[in-house]
Order: sequence, then structure tokens, then C-alpha cells
Amino acid sequence: MAAVTAVATAGGGSTITSAGGSKWNSANGELGAKTDNGSGKKLKYISLAVLVIQNASLILSIRYVRTLPGDKFFATTAVVMAEVLKLITCLILVLLHHRGKLKQYILFLYDALITQYIDTLKLAVPSLIYTLQNNLQYVAISNLPAATFQVTYQLKILTTAIFSVLMLKKSLSHLQWISLVILFTGVAVVQVEQEGGKESVRSENQSYFVGLVAVIISCLSSGFAGVYFEKILKGSSASVWLRNVQLGIFGTILGLLGMWTTDGVRIATQGFFFGYTPFVWCVIFNQAFGGLLVAVVVKYADNILKGFATSISIIVSTVMSVYLFGFHIDILFTVGAGLVIGAVYMYSLPRAPAASPRHAPEADVFLPKSVMVK
Repeated sequence: MAAVTAVATAGGGSTITSAGGSKWNSANGELGAKTDNGSGKKLKYISLAVLVIQNASLILSIRYVRTLPGDKFFATTAVVMAEVLKLITCLILVLLHHRGKLKQYILFLYDALITQYIDTLKLAVPSLIYTLQNNLQYVAISNLPAATFQVTYQLKILTTAIFSVLMLKKSLSHLQWISLVILFTGVAVVQVEQEGGKESVRSENQSYFVGLVAVIISCLSSGFAGVYFEKILKGSSASVWLRNVQLGIFGTILGLLGMWTTDGVRIATQGFFFGYTPFVWCVIFNQAFGGLLVAVVVKYADNILKGFATSISIIVSTVMSVYLFGFHIDILFTVGAGLVIGAVYMYSLPRAPAASPRHAPEADVFLPKSVMVK
């Protein structure tokens, strides 16, 4: 794995430099002139493209398994299993990073997790929020039609933008703010028309109010946790895989507590894997490794750009919903899709360079330099 160094910039973002010399500035979303075709740029766009597919498939697959007839699996156990799979995967990746040297690997984990316990405890906050968010998504998708869930869930883009400005001190141009409004409008135009129709496939015992509250809380938690995690990644020397080990430990513990509190009695009677099918396992694997993909994307693009990729996935999932849930596409869908594509292009436009002194060594006092992945 190539060495990647993150150097904090005065603008509040960070420049990620690979061994080949590629640089990505997360504050303004621009690549350095030296590496327009560098590996960092390619990895950034590949990650975002895969994220679009992952998000679309996750929403559709969760809705599908929750509306199938027969025994329903416990969503809290699915959340726990996703955390366990993430934890195991990241532990293996850290071991491979140490080239299979078990003693060095154990000493590293002891130092990172136990000796530097204060650093580890910082991950308790986003882990708690992510665990809550994962459970709320199951609740929301189980109780709301897919279109209603998707359009409401786009509130997370706005919350992410606000938290990025407040917590990471990022500045958005007027064009970027306009693009956020256009994006939300476009997605709303696409989804509101669908919201007026009824799904041909519905789950039992749906509660619109419960689903709506769940998705709104999930939007707020998604914006805060995503930006908080980005701040930790770009302000620390720990690798993204170590951070996910820490998240996985807290996520598994908190997930088990939530599972026992919510479904403990029924799980004790019916079993942990009650209602599991091969398709349920596919959903769990998708959620687990999709979470790892998000961690990679955060390093190469900020959370707002990740939100745009998620919005594009809504267009894909809506098209697929025609075949799965009986949605109908009309002129409003075409208009909304055009607005979304236009907003993505507007947000991606490079910002005009700000006038600044040619040499400003004092800018380094804002944040220290750090190494992300060795």
C-alpha cells in the first residue's frame, strides 16, 4: 500500500499526498495541478462510484427483505452482525499491514487501544450515533414506502453541510449553497411524485409516524457523526483501519446492548438468527462492507460530496423500484433527475483561488501534519 500523508491546510481541509505525489485538498474539492490524473483522483472517483451502487442496493435490499412474507428477522441482530464483520475485516487488514507478524500486531493493538485509551474513547461518540442510525434505518425503511424514506432522508445532505461549516470550519461558496438547494429540490421533485402513489408491496403493521420520526433522527445523526468522524480521520496519525477497529469494538458492544434492550426476550426464545435467509445475509454483508467503503471515501472526499453520490443512488434505486415496488416514472422524474445532475456538476466546479501571500509558513499553526496510512 502506498504511503499517504495528510497535511492540514489553513482553510480547514487537508491535503492527502500519496507516494506518487498526488494531492487532494478536502477544503475546496480540488486536486493539485501536479496530479490531475494521479492515483488519488482515480481512487476518489472510483470510491464514489462504488458508493452510489452500494447505497442504492442497500435501501432496496432492506426494503425487499422487510416486506417479504414469512418470519421476520430481528433488525437489531443484523446491525450487530454487520459490526462484527466490519471489526473482523479491519483486524485482518491491520494484521496484513504488519505483514503477519503476530507479536508486533498484538503490541500495536495494545498500544493503540489500551495505552492510548483517551484516543480510543473519542470513537465512542460516533460509534454510538452510527449504531443508533443503523437501527433507525431499519425502523424507517420497514415503516415507510421506499419513495417517502428516500426523499426525507436527503435532509442529511443539508445537516452534513451545516456541521461541516461549524465543526470543520469549511467555507462553502454561494454556488455550492445554491447547488445544495437545487439538489434537494431535484430529489424532492423525483420522489414527491412517487410519494403520492402506493406501493404494490407493503410490509405488515406499518406506522407512518414511527418511520418519519426514525428517518428525521437518522438524518441529524448522520450529519453529525459523519463530520465528526472526518475530523478525527484528518486530524490524527491513526490509519482508517485502526479507526474502524475502534468503531467496531464500540459498535458491537453498543449494538448488543440495544439488541438485548429491544428484542432480548424474543431472541432468547426464538434464537439470534431467527428469520435469517441467504438474502438477509447479503443485506448484512452489504451494510458491513459499505460502512468500510464510507471510511475510505471520507479520506478522499468530504462528506458533502459523499452526500451527492448518495443522492445519485436515489435515482438509480427509483428506476429499480419500478420493477420491485410498482413505481411509475413520468416527466417529473425526468426534470428532477436533470436538476440532480446539474447540482452535482455545479458543486464540482473548482472554486476561484483566494488571494494570499506566496509564502505563509505561519499557516501550519492551525493543524499539525499527520500521516494517515503508512
